[in-house]
Amino acid sequence: MLREYVPVLLQIIVAIVFAASALIVSVLVGKSGKRTRAKDMAYECGMVPQGETQPRFSVKFYLVAMLFILFDLEIVFMYPWAVVYKEMIAHDALIFWSMFSFISILMVGYVYALKKGALDWKR
Repeated sequence: MLREYVPVLLQIIVAIVFAASALIVSVLVGKSGKRTRAKDMAYECGMVPQGETQPRFSVKFYLVAMLFILFDLEIVFMYPWAVVYKEMIAHDALIFWSMFSFISILMVGYVYALKKGALDWKR
């Protein structure tokens, strides 16, 4: 049974080694370059940049983005559930009630976000 997990363990080790080596190389290479005002200036197709470098986004934008990610992840959990549902419902109804409770918790969060006006763009 442990032999089945060897590829997963190997992938985790490779990911950790890759991430660590990428960080180490970026620190070593980054220290050798010298920063100048011309290098730090944003490149605007040959034009001299004017004004702020980044436009300011409303906090509402980030709040909606986080809510989208939160409710979008619901589908990630629903797909495997739907794949095994027909097979598992024959044995026990627990699979139905577990997803029902999961969706209920998400709906409480969605109603809370609506009540707080998180999705109201006119405020």
